[in-house]
Amino acid sequence: MPEFAVIKKVKIGENAKIYDQVNLYGCKIGKNTKIDSFVYVEGGVKIGNNVKIRPFTFICEGVTIEDDVFIGPNVTFTNDNNPRVRGEWKLLKTTVKRGASIGAGAVILPGVTIGEYALVGAGSVVTKDVPPRAVVVGNPARVLRYRKDSDIQSLLE
Repeated sequence: MPEFAVIKKVKIGENAKIYDQVNLYGCKIGKNTKIDSFVYVEGGVKIGNNVKIRPFTFICEGVTIEDDVFIGPNVTFTNDNNPRVRGEWKLLKTTVKRGASIGAGAVILPGVTIGEYALVGAGSVVTKDVPPRAVVVGNPARVLRYRKDSDIQSLLE
């Protein structure tokens, strides 16, 4: 168990690796998943099997990450379009589908779905759904191209 981490009410799958300086609250972590140091995961988050989450990532309530996903360092998820200190807020759910990859420093705005095997370029700001196999870049993220079958096949090997 990491020495300087907070891990409360978490379901952790077999062979998952959780490094030090991680805060996990009321979430579910799949088997063979790796969570590097300095990652913060809020309650209700579901992380699938064989996921790799790099350092300094924030994953907020309402996010579901399916199997075989890569989350680069410094990725930030959000869950409300109108954040405030007081008053009501609306939780918007975000899903990262199987095989997707999110590059370093990307920001994922609330209520979007990142499609299967999609690739979000480093530093991109995702403001709307990303189609399956799309490669998106920029602020706001826009489709640059689509991944070929051969690109996907190499990910599965």
